[in-house]
Amino acid sequence: MNKKVKFVDWGLLDYQEAWDNQEVIFKDTIAVKTNNRIQETTVETPNFLVFCEHPHVYTLGKSGHAEYLLLDEEGLKAKNATYYKTNRGGDITYHGPGQIVGYPILDLDNFFTDIHLYLRTLEEAVILTLADYGILAGRYPGFTGVWLDADNEKARKICALGVRCSRWVTMHGFAFNVNADLDYFKNIIPCGIDDKDVTSMQRELGHELNLAEVKAVLKMHIAKLFHMELY
Repeated sequence: MNKKVKFVDWGLLDYQEAWDNQEVIFKDTIAVKTNNRIQETTVETPNFLVFCEHPHVYTLGKSGHAEYLLLDEEGLKAKNATYYKTNRGGDITYHGPGQIVGYPILDLDNFFTDIHLYLRTLEEAVILTLADYGILAGRYPGFTGVWLDADNEKARKICALGVRCSRWVTMHGFAFNVNADLDYFKNIIPCGIDDKDVTSMQRELGHELNLAEVKAVLKMHIAKLFHMELY
């Protein structure tokens, strides 16, 4: 079991370019696993933890509802935003500057082969990060992601998750609102939930956060929870 994980920060990167980059790593990892099975070899599979930000973009999961995007082509242009149908799970969501987008591309055979535990572990890393900043967060029964006040009418989502997993190799991941422009969420029914609010660390704390600092804290928690050896 290879616990070594290469950490990469792609910075602000076009969504399609990031997706293409993920697909290359994802397919290469699956190819190693396939060859190991056919050739009866034990070549280690690589693991990556990628952070980035995207220019304004709306993405739809493979089982999502296109009607949850409330903008037409002209509306997207007016918002300087793009739109992609993806092969991840989940419904529609927004990515943009001030948001930490995380793409763990892991061979879960190196960690644990349980996709639900995988999602809960990513959520836990975000929950612990928020706790470090004095924000109490948790889970909303029946939904993925990280929520504030999930047990009452003030429930609001601060982190969305949507992953793809094949042969226990993962791609896509999470979108964590740190300093994100929340007005962009008004143009969608986020994750198909039309009666709950969306929030950010900036909104909750009343000031802009140092994104690099939050990334460092989040990276630390992910590494600890997965027992990763980051390099």
